[in-house]
Amino acid sequence: MVEPWINYFITIIVNLTMELKGTNFSLREWRTDDAELLQKHADNPNVYAFLMDRFPHPYTMGDAVSWVNLMLLQKPVVTFVIAVDDKLAGAIGLEFRDDIYSKAPLLGYWLGEEFWGRGIATEAVKLITNYAFSTLNIVRIQAAVLSNNHRSMRVLEKAGYINEGVLKNNIFKNGEVLDEWVYGMVKA
Repeated sequence: MVEPWINYFITIIVNLTMELKGTNFSLREWRTDDAELLQKHADNPNVYAFLMDRFPHPYTMGDAVSWVNLMLLQKPVVTFVIAVDDKLAGAIGLEFRDDIYSKAPLLGYWLGEEFWGRGIATEAVKLITNYAFSTLNIVRIQAAVLSNNHRSMRVLEKAGYINEGVLKNNIFKNGEVLDEWVYGMVKA
């Protein structure tokens, strides 16, 4: 017979999820039911226009299911759903690199177009930055922005990131050569 306290302890572990609270949103772990809204918000040329080409376009339901399944395996959680009313509105995460860059992950984020201009992205960047510096063994976070993405530049600046330089003609996106703006924040 299993002791009652063991069942209680197992229930706590199973129900323990990561969530960071923002003002009108949260950063939470991925769930299988996120695929539908992920596909809806990600399959937008205005979202895709500012992301790396590895972000699929068009964004199919198969892409969404594959991504969610991958995110369910994260240990530790470093890529979060940006949730408004507990429903997926976008995503934010850190991409860890190897070799000499192992202490300096890359930051990436996007929001569904209907959520733009509400201050969500700036606050989400602040939340994940605080989480990363307080719980992960890193010393720096870096973000790269396409030169035509002025909104994202402003998000990073308002979140306290510093523009560390511009890499001229470093990006080819949608048939156009663009500069890449590099932003960073170091752990205090």
